[in-house]
Amino acid sequence: MTDCSFWLYWLIFFGIILGRYFLIAGGTHLLFYSVLENSFPKRWLRLKPPLRRAIQRDINLSMLSGVVFAFCAALIISGYNLGVTLLYTDLREYGLWYLGVSFMVVLVVQDAYFYVIHRVFHHPLFFKWLHQGHHRSGDPTPWTSFAFDPPEAFVQALFFVGVVLIVPLHFITLIAALMTMTLWAVLTHLGFELFPSSFPRHWLGRWFIGSTHHSIHHRKYTVHYGLYFTIWDKLFGTHDPNYEKEFDSSLRR
Repeated sequence: MTDCSFWLYWLIFFGIILGRYFLIAGGTHLLFYSVLENSFPKRWLRLKPPLRRAIQRDINLSMLSGVVFAFCAALIISGYNLGVTLLYTDLREYGLWYLGVSFMVVLVVQDAYFYVIHRVFHHPLFFKWLHQGHHRSGDPTPWTSFAFDPPEAFVQALFFVGVVLIVPLHFITLIAALMTMTLWAVLTHLGFELFPSSFPRHWLGRWFIGSTHHSIHHRKYTVHYGLYFTIWDKLFGTHDPNYEKEFDSSLRR
């Protein structure tokens, strides 16, 4: 690996990450805040309309995060080229069944990792310089989904740098996990509740995080630290006992 090839990887990934961000976050914002603005009159989670300056601040912070994410992506590919990762390309090496299993393992482990670091980020010693940028938008929009302070972005990206060193993953699995993270982050920062009224009481819905669940976190700070699943919040006592009432009230707004 040469320095030139590493920075070329960085440049390519930076373009891909920014393109993904503007396409998914921007497209979702356009869809729900313009095209379908009046289609969810009773499912509005925001306490006030989004401010242009808040959106611009989130975009600027997301671009800085993109710099960090691209750096870590370049590390992963460079490591793959050097043969130090467990990434593979031949589907026959572990079989098709392993794609699904490894995908779920990555999501569960990432969720646990995110819960721990998220709680640490909210500690008074770290919040101001690690996580405050993400919370400047008290009412999040899709643009907030990747608005992280650079140190936080680096800690988050380290998960994928580390996981490819210890878990065999096909590139398909890695890309699927990254896309799931992107789409889920946009969903939870949407500002609209898309799930039906039965969602928080359904046997499956009780274990998944949605827009209302994460909006409560942005307002209260001390609850709901998970990324995909509610299991860690429930296990460690950070699940808001009024979550179902908050969900119901969002449907009446």
